[in-house]
This record gives sequence, structure tokens and C-alpha cells, in this order.
Amino acid sequence: MSTEFCQIADLDDVKDELVGIRRHIHQHPELSYEEVDTAALVAARLEGWGYAVTRNIGGNGLVATLRAGSSTRSIGVRADMDALPINEMTGLSYASERQGKMHACGHDGHTAMLLGAALQLSRTRKFDGIVNLIFQPAEEAGFNSGAEQMIKDGLFDRFPCDAIFGMHNHPGVETGIFMFRAGPFMAACDTVKIKILGKGSHAARPHQSIDPLVTASSLVMALQTVVARNIDPMEAAVVTVGSLHAGHAANVIPEHATMELSVRSFKQEVRELLEQRIRALVQSHVEGYGAKAEVEYIRGYPVLVNSEAETEFAKQIAVELVGEDKIIPSFSPIAGSEDFAYFLQQRPGCFLRVGNGAGKPMLHNAHYDFNDDNVTVGAAYWTRLVERFLQA
Repeated sequence: MSTEFCQIADLDDVKDELVGIRRHIHQHPELSYEEVDTAALVAARLEGWGYAVTRNIGGNGLVATLRAGSSTRSIGVRADMDALPINEMTGLSYASERQGKMHACGHDGHTAMLLGAALQLSRTRKFDGIVNLIFQPAEEAGFNSGAEQMIKDGLFDRFPCDAIFGMHNHPGVETGIFMFRAGPFMAACDTVKIKILGKGSHAARPHQSIDPLVTASSLVMALQTVVARNIDPMEAAVVTVGSLHAGHAANVIPEHATMELSVRSFKQEVRELLEQRIRALVQSHVEGYGAKAEVEYIRGYPVLVNSEAETEFAKQIAVELVGEDKIIPSFSPIAGSEDFAYFLQQRPGCFLRVGNGAGKPMLHNAHYDFNDDNVTVGAAYWTRLVERFLQA
């Protein structure tokens, strides 16, 4: 492990400060497109460390730029800032003070890691080129997300990047273990909203109704055949019915029922087939009960595809920093989705994972918390990656 570039111990003197920032953000979560206070905190810190900060990119997004040397070579590193609409149940001293809002995905930690790298890079300036640190809003939006909006707002035209990198924590894997995968790594995610239109009636006279609840219940089971009987078993796909609502009283058959689906895939042809079969199945199945259906199919994030060269480079940085025994060089594809995929459609790069602790609560869980031991690990990783990418 080379000591010429940043090591984790180089940030020991600022760990308490960075953990304090992380916990402050955790205590004051803001949902997608509401990240006003978080963005202001981040911008103030960055400006204090000598960065040129451009605000309000794609909403509350900001880019902090630092130059050193004479090279025009450039790199982008991204952290997300938004929280989730979840009631926190951790009981921590720094638990969310905002009812129904929680950093249950670790974006508070991602922001703190990148701020740590920003601080270290400003102190050492051991690089030759241009660093663009991207603090992104609305990763959790699902569609019309922060990455899309920042790109539409001219992100890469205004802040050229030869490559771009991002990182997400990963509960279930030991803290500080780095995970990589070249090629398709995280799934495309689409949302389907279905409204089943029936005919209401008294519960004692079901023969006078077209029961949307019974229809919806049957449809839930029928949708399980889309993957099982339409998708090649060697391909990956998921269809999950995550929401079903109908009626308000035991003695009333309602007029309609609504349901929402999450659909995941890793290949465009599989994605297209899933939409085709879901639309066809919904209409034919519902008609069999005498009901009608309205289907809204919303395309979400695309497949996240890491480029080969940049993934190999990112992997090498981890080996230098923590050793080969603390990396997983070819991690399994993840059915979760990530709007960093839009950045990778524009520029080569790598999105990687870092373990958040074996046996820890999973992401989007009311008991989740980011592991503070990762703050300096991640900060050192980003610092070293920038130093090596822009090596003088």
C-alpha cells in the first residue's frame, strides 16, 4: 500500500468534525428537492476551504471546483444529499428532529465523506488539474431526479469531467470493505400505477357489483407469472406489488382499487418485454372480471453501467488504500436502482459500494444508521482517487 498519496490516518485529526457534520445532517433531514439547509451547510464549508461553489444546479444541487497545477484534466465525484419519508426508530441521540423524515439510506454519510475529501484536498492540493465535487439533490425521487435535472441544467458543459465517480454504503457487508463490478451493476427501475374501475355495491349484495378488490387481489397473483413465465430464467427481473388500496368499510364494496408496482431489470430488451406483458396482462385479467383498468407506466432510472477502465482504476485505489483482502473485485449485481446511472450515460466512470457493517439494518429501514467509521475511510478513498487520477 503506497504512502505517497492519502491514507485513512491522514484524516484522523478531522474525524470528529466530519462525524459532527454527518450527525447534524442526520438530525435535520430534508426530502428530495427540499435540501435547502443541507446545501447551504455544504456550500458554506466548501467556500471556507477555498472552493468556487456554484449553487442551484438542477434544484438544490451544487458543484464545488478546486484547481491545482496547470493541467486541464478534470474529474467529478458525486455525493447525494436527500432523505426519505420514513419515521426514524433508532433512538439515537442525534435522531431526526423532523417527523416523517429520515436519512435511512446514508446520504448524510455520503455527503460527509465527500466533504472530508474536500477538506483534505484543500489542505494538501496534491494533484494537477480540476476537481469538481458534485453534491446532488433528489436521488430518491424515482423519476425526474436530481441527476437528470443537473444534467439538463448543463452540468457537464459547465463543469467538464473526464470521468465521474460515486459511492454508496452497503449494509450486510463488513465496514470498510469496498465492492466493485464493471458493466451492468444496478437495475433499471420502473413504477406502474394501476387503477381498477369496478362497480360498488352493498357487501350483502356482491352479485350487483363488479368487485375491484377481488379483481385486484387476483391480479396481484397473476402478475407473479410475468417474470416466472415470460422472462428467460437466465436473466434478472423483479415485479413487486408494493401498494394496494381499496375501500374504507367492511360492509361496502368499493367503486375502485389502486395498486402500484416496482419493476426491475438489467437489460433493455427485458425492460421492454416487462412493460409489454404487464400492460397486456392487466387489461385482459381485469376484463375477465368485468372491470376496467387504467395503467400509468413510469420509466425510472436506467441500468447503471460501470465502464471497464474506470472501474479497474477505482478498484486499484481501494487496493492501495486498504489492501486486497478488503475489496470484493466482482460483486454480484444489485436489484436496487440509482440515478447515478444518468451520469454514467454521459461520462465514463464507476459507482462502487462500501460495507456499512455485517448484521446492520438494511437501507430504507427505520432502524438504519450510517456507520461513522466509514466517514474517514470514504474521505481518504476519494482524496486518494482524485490525487491518483490527477497525478502530477
